[in-house]
Amino acid sequence: MPVPRDMRVVVCLLFLLCVTVLALPSWAQSPAKDHAKEQVERQQTQPLNNAPVWRDVRSSDTPPYQTSQVRGIETTVLVQSQGEIWRQIRNGPITIYGGWLILAICAIIAAIYFLKGPIKLHGEPSGRMLERFNSIERVTHWTVAISFCLLGVTGLIILFGKYVLLPVFGYTLFSWLAILSKNVHNFVAPVFALSLLVFIVIYIKDNLPEKGDLAWAMKGWRMFAGEHLPSGRFNAGEKVWFWVGVVLLCLVVIASGAILLFPNFEQGRLLMQQANVIHAISAVLVIGFSLGHIYMGTVGVEGAYQNMRTGLTDETWAKEHHEYWYNEVKGQAKPAGGAPSAVHASAMKEGWKL
Repeated sequence: MPVPRDMRVVVCLLFLLCVTVLALPSWAQSPAKDHAKEQVERQQTQPLNNAPVWRDVRSSDTPPYQTSQVRGIETTVLVQSQGEIWRQIRNGPITIYGGWLILAICAIIAAIYFLKGPIKLHGEPSGRMLERFNSIERVTHWTVAISFCLLGVTGLIILFGKYVLLPVFGYTLFSWLAILSKNVHNFVAPVFALSLLVFIVIYIKDNLPEKGDLAWAMKGWRMFAGEHLPSGRFNAGEKVWFWVGVVLLCLVVIASGAILLFPNFEQGRLLMQQANVIHAISAVLVIGFSLGHIYMGTVGVEGAYQNMRTGLTDETWAKEHHEYWYNEVKGQAKPAGGAPSAVHASAMKEGWKL
């Protein structure tokens, strides 16, 4: 009995379907097998040429190299090419130009000190004391200052240590120093961040622009020639340091540092590399900026350090450096002559010298 034509068509279609299904695995594997065969042949004709292998590893559309059982951000990225760009930027322009910038600022400060010396008072100390900084202001300032110095020193070791310290200390000692610096940097950073926010809130009202700031800024350099420049509680130079150094650069340092300090919020490597570049640049700038502030607040201006250490200043100092502020508070000055006031006696007991 002959088989119907329709039946023969159905059988043929089923046969083709079975052959197709059975051949799919081999077809799917053939590109990978051909790729592996190509790699073997290449090693025979071009020994040690692994460039095609690393291109495959870096590629995001090559299944054999992009499989991982670990779940999370970038777990299938075996080699991130942008990392080399980040390394070249960090070890190139940032390190080279940042290092020369800090050295240049140190050289300028040293030249000013040895050529001009500290800015001294023109008149004799009066012996009458004014409160310039209260306890909260001083505690906040020193918390920020000490934590900033710790972060600055450890950060410079991390950034420049392998170029400056490693050849001198050797690998063992420098390794210990680098690990210590990293841990100090990480644990001091939150203290600095919190105290800086308090610092900004406390000092912002006295750093707002006011009449006379522009005139002071135009003539600020004349301080080193001994010229008297009246100002409010803080002069224009100190206000520039506050807004540019403290508010702008330090907040950028804190924000970028937080991205690096807490990688468990699933930020990718590219974001952390960008944050590291921003962190390094802003940190170098604020460190260079702070060197001038530290110089003027210690040995650059006679009596400036004692103001922040004890919170007290002599009337003569206040009048010569911050005359507008002195005129506002001069009613608090102690009368001349007679026994020293309790405030003055307390200052002298702490070792404050005029």
